[in-house]
Amino acid sequence: MEASRFICIFVLTGAMAYAQQPSPPVKITLEQALELAAKHNHSLKAARTTISQSLADEVTANLRPNPSLAWDSQFIPFFNLSQLGSADYFNNTAQFDLGVGYTIERGKKRQNRLQAAKDQTAVTRSTVLDNERTLSFNVAQQFIAVQLAESMLDLAQQNLKSYQQTIDISEARVRAGDMAEGDLIKIKLQLLQFQQDVSSAKLSRVQALAALRQLLGFESVPENYDVEGALDYKPVTSTEDELKSLAMQSRPDLTAARQSVIAAHSQVALARANSKKDLGVSFNYSHVGAENSAALFFNMDIPLFDRNQGEIAHTQAAVTQSDELYREATEQVSSDVVNAWEGLKTNDEIVNLYRSGYLDQTTQSRDISEYAYQHGAAPLLDFLDAERSYRANQLAYRQALAAWMVSLEQLRAAVGTRNLP
Repeated sequence: MEASRFICIFVLTGAMAYAQQPSPPVKITLEQALELAAKHNHSLKAARTTISQSLADEVTANLRPNPSLAWDSQFIPFFNLSQLGSADYFNNTAQFDLGVGYTIERGKKRQNRLQAAKDQTAVTRSTVLDNERTLSFNVAQQFIAVQLAESMLDLAQQNLKSYQQTIDISEARVRAGDMAEGDLIKIKLQLLQFQQDVSSAKLSRVQALAALRQLLGFESVPENYDVEGALDYKPVTSTEDELKSLAMQSRPDLTAARQSVIAAHSQVALARANSKKDLGVSFNYSHVGAENSAALFFNMDIPLFDRNQGEIAHTQAAVTQSDELYREATEQVSSDVVNAWEGLKTNDEIVNLYRSGYLDQTTQSRDISEYAYQHGAAPLLDFLDAERSYRANQLAYRQALAAWMVSLEQLRAAVGTRNLP
């Protein structure tokens, strides 16, 4: 009995200990980050509601006028209400009218209203897509910032570990009388810089992850999430002309500008339709004494003064405005592609400069100086100088690699698609 009880307690304790273990951090790729942002980013979700609002405007635009109902009664015997139910009052005294009216819209107003609303919905959809394009670039840029921060942290930790080994060897040399204690103090003072590098890199990583989480939506990832993937370089084989041609087809803001021209023409057609005066039709039934009669009425404004001239002129000017904005958007797209392409080429050259041999040379120089110093064949200053050069080059290379990746994301945003030819 006691053994069974001990076994139960042991099992429960183990289960509780396992349950209390922290779960491993969730790691997300860049593509997953883009999907999460598209689903959970609050700014984008708010922008998408404008599509629903535009669709509701289409419903409103397609509504027909309501019919009207009119009724009146005269000679009601308020001071002798007992007469209301008598046949004599109804046949000789009572008088009332009952009418039904309806407004017949002329000039196809409803059809033009609906078309104008649909054209505006198309513009709204493209505008929301452009918001998604901008958000995708911001997410990718911040994702790269996290990757850079983690790369810098990894480099700082490696440098700290390597330098700590140098200190351990130097202490052994001091104990053996092979090295002056003053040189050891100089080496230990340099350790502070490596420790600061680690602390700064940790802070940069935490801040970058927090900024990325805000873009993704706080509820989309847990607090201890992380990113998957490292800084990488893959040459782009597309040509500038190919990218410009693709941008003219893919950029949603350019599509929105083009659709705005169509929507402006729809507003002109609607303004002209509104210049047509509507026809009011009414049917009226009247009871006067013992007589019953009916009447049919028609009414329409005579367009002598108000022919909606101002609104027509206003919408025509808006067409010119939309056309100019479309031309400007076309030029802006071309300019964006050129700038992004040149930025990518420049960063490509910088990355290849480091990859052509500078990185290997600084690494070899550091390793040679470290080996020579540890064996007493090189002075301390030469070793420290080689160590600083190595750190500076590694740091600059990672920053150049991140800058290249950001410039690639800028090119994708400028073209309007992540699938480059």
